[in-house]
Amino acid sequence: MEKNLPEILSKYVPDPETYVILEGPRLTTIGFEKIKSGWTDFCTAPIHLRAIDWIEGPFSEESTDMAWVAGIIRLMVSVKDQSFQNTFRATFVLLRFADNWKIKHEHVSGALNDPYGIGDWLKPTT
Repeated sequence: MEKNLPEILSKYVPDPETYVILEGPRLTTIGFEKIKSGWTDFCTAPIHLRAIDWIEGPFSEESTDMAWVAGIIRLMVSVKDQSFQNTFRATFVLLRFADNWKIKHEHVSGALNDPYGIGDWLKPTT
């Protein structure tokens, strides 16, 4: 939640193929240099994360050199004089470098209310 740019950037694999799918209008950011640019601009933007809560999960699995973490998160945000919250799906694929885990792929996305115009196709159980 702190806008500590060096700390944020230290969590990503510094590779041109590091891949982020984000909740904003850009959809994706490919490559560490572009991720760095995005976080630099975020840190100077009038948006502030007030809280991040896992409301489902986090679920995870780890092997020797790779791990994933996923679940549903709720972000409490303020922008200028307005405060609000949003719920997102979040998945992180991590690679191990010595004793440090770094993000190689991040996917944070909001769910559409009714993307196909038929509601939830899951039938209620009796």
